[in-house]
Amino acid sequence: MPSLNMVDMKGKKVSSIELSDAVFGIEPNAAVMHMMVVSYLANQRQGTQSALTRSEVSGGGRKPWRQKGTGRARQGSTRAPQWYHGGVVFAPKPRDYRFSVNKKVRRLAMKSAFSSKAQSDEIIVIDSIKFDEIKTKNAAEMLKAVGSERKALIVLDTVDEKVIKSARNIKGVKTAQVNELNVYDILNADKLILTKDALSKIEEVYA
Repeated sequence: MPSLNMVDMKGKKVSSIELSDAVFGIEPNAAVMHMMVVSYLANQRQGTQSALTRSEVSGGGRKPWRQKGTGRARQGSTRAPQWYHGGVVFAPKPRDYRFSVNKKVRRLAMKSAFSSKAQSDEIIVIDSIKFDEIKTKNAAEMLKAVGSERKALIVLDTVDEKVIKSARNIKGVKTAQVNELNVYDILNADKLILTKDALSKIEEVYA
């Protein structure tokens, strides 16, 4: 069973905490994590790109010149793709890039991501995160104290506007609640920062 030091917001050790083997101690499955990352990125695409084909461009109804005898290449329409103002070949059209991943695979991918972070020693557990006011400096000082000055994902058990708004202006730092977590954000962060209550919820949901 993996064990971690739980610290306070100043980086001082408060106690030790045991992580669940069922969530943080499995062998990471790279294939399902890759599938979930591809699914997440595909689901972010708007799919609204659009261009006109030769059948949709206005004009070009008359043959520009006779078929033979002019010395020029034969042409049937001034809206063919090779013409200025012509239609686009294989023009992109609005489409939905989404694809779904079944529940068992999603759960395995999440547990694989958590276990990967645990094995890489990239998880920081904080007893609680509370700020008296909305101030970016507070979040920056906390991150520096716990040893996370690069990309970090702060996971809270509930919505805390003071924490969320204090951290949102720091480059590379994201905040999320347990029910908002996804494999991409977990793997993309250099450090996964969990509050004690958030860790309990994660183990309750995924164990």
